[in-house]
Amino acid sequence: MSIPDSLRRLVIEQAKYRCEYCRTFSRLTGIPLVMEHILPKSMGGSDDRENLAASCYRCNEFEGIKTHTIDPETGRLVPLFNPREQNWAEHFTWVNGGTHIAGLTPTGRASCVALRLNNEYMTEARALWMENDWHPPVN
Repeated sequence: MSIPDSLRRLVIEQAKYRCEYCRTFSRLTGIPLVMEHILPKSMGGSDDRENLAASCYRCNEFEGIKTHTIDPETGRLVPLFNPREQNWAEHFTWVNGGTHIAGLTPTGRASCVALRLNNEYMTEARALWMENDWHPPVN
């Protein structure tokens, strides 16, 4: 069963048209956001609102079916960031003027690495957006 369009719109509107992981504004890129299953369907995840996040295509692909990964600082297995249960600003912050995302917690650090939140394409795009005062997001 596919996710109803009304639910897709709700998730994206509640995310303010931003990827809930890298915070990219889909209206800047022109690339629609997709539905990320926080707990993958292959692991028993549902299409319920509580299990869906608005995600850019890159974050969705990089996360894949991962729910946990290694924190690069502690070497421990930790859960990836869950936008339904966690606050972005408690786990991440903007650094280098806003071109990069830094993890503040084990989950934040691990999610930065696993989702490649600072890949060269995104950091270059963020720098361009900053020149026009379109980035970083204020909330």
